[in-house]
Amino acid sequence: MLRTRGTCEDVRLMTGRDPRPDAVHRPATEPPPAPGRGVRAALVQRFRLLGWSLVLLLASVGAAGLLVLWSTAVGLVVIGAGLPAALVSTVLVRWFADRHRAWAGDVLGEPVVRSYVPLPEGNWRTRLWAILKDPATWRDWAWLAVNPVIGWFTAGGSFLIFLSGVFYAVYPLVFAVTPEQVFRTPLGPYSHLHSVAQSAVTIPFGLAILALWYVTAAPLARLNAVVIRSLLAPTEQARLRARVTELAASRAETVDTRASELRRIERDLHDGAQARLASLGMSLGLAEQLLAQDPEAAARLLSEARESTSAALVELRDLVRGIHPPVLADRGLDGAVQALALANPVPTEVTVRLPGRLPAPVESAAYFAVAEALANAVKHAAAHRVSILLEYTDEGGGLLRMLVGDDGGGGASLDGGTGLRGIGRRLGAFDGTLDVHSPVGGPTEVRMSLPCVLS
Repeated sequence: MLRTRGTCEDVRLMTGRDPRPDAVHRPATEPPPAPGRGVRAALVQRFRLLGWSLVLLLASVGAAGLLVLWSTAVGLVVIGAGLPAALVSTVLVRWFADRHRAWAGDVLGEPVVRSYVPLPEGNWRTRLWAILKDPATWRDWAWLAVNPVIGWFTAGGSFLIFLSGVFYAVYPLVFAVTPEQVFRTPLGPYSHLHSVAQSAVTIPFGLAILALWYVTAAPLARLNAVVIRSLLAPTEQARLRARVTELAASRAETVDTRASELRRIERDLHDGAQARLASLGMSLGLAEQLLAQDPEAAARLLSEARESTSAALVELRDLVRGIHPPVLADRGLDGAVQALALANPVPTEVTVRLPGRLPAPVESAAYFAVAEALANAVKHAAAHRVSILLEYTDEGGGLLRMLVGDDGGGGASLDGGTGLRGIGRRLGAFDGTLDVHSPVGGPTEVRMSLPCVLS
């Protein structure tokens, strides 16, 4: 089944997920959320932040302890002792920082990536020296020093505001169940209360404090997350170094891939078409010799030569198609992917939103990436339906988004085989990205993107 439409409905209906990252995933028949539901969601988020405030408050105490432990271990290394303790402390600090990065990424809506330099091969001293030279290590140290202060100010402040609001809101109950000498001046030394009725004056004050907590909980959490990102995320210089390393690795992989592809083409030509053409020449030579003496044998040889010619042409067409499919040059990425879907044994739906032609190298990379993802879905997923989405947006100066989804058994990962890694290498040569969402049991979504501009 092949269908080309201007929406993402096919992909969403097949996988249960909208292929657009900014889409709200809910059934098409579900009505818009009621106003009361939005209030409940906001309250749930505030209480979730309240729980995290308590966790972060305790974590700030742990940060102070880790700072002392790590500093002591590194100091012992300087005087020739404490090497194992320093390495263990480093592992603990980085694990602790990773948990905070994950939390900050959840609050800010974008991941806070690690910036550590990969550890070299060698003994403990070599690795520890690389750790100590890593600028990210000292940023971790600075964060451990700052975290107790910012943690008590943000997480502790939010938690204290909430507890204060609850205390004043329920103060009449506290007044009723406590002795006369306890909790009788809640608003200061000159506010002595003598009855439960008088204590009700604190209720509006408590509600005002709870309203203050409701308003400030999210900004305080975001402030904490921003501090975490500013200290634990890579600096611009670190990003540039990582980018240079990534581009160098991508270029090396691309060169290796090209060399491997050339060797494959040479092997296919040598073992396939070249061998058939050599056999064809021999058959024609024998036919020429037998033409006068045994015309029937010459006719059989000519027939075999004609079959060899047809087979050689088929092999050459397959070889050319593997290098650059003719349909891609003639009909563009849209038509080439539709041709893939028509040839696919599993029913495949195609959704295309391309306002024009893309540069030829981008089209080629996108076509082979989609083809490989489609082949994986057919070979390994045992899928009954497959969907393909091609969508161009103006994001970041131009971005081609591709999604190949299936309703198979799931369990695909970038570490599971060479197919997905090959897609990643192909896309990486164009600064593209690859993301695989494939829980066990399915469905599977292979999301790909390529920066590009329309031709």
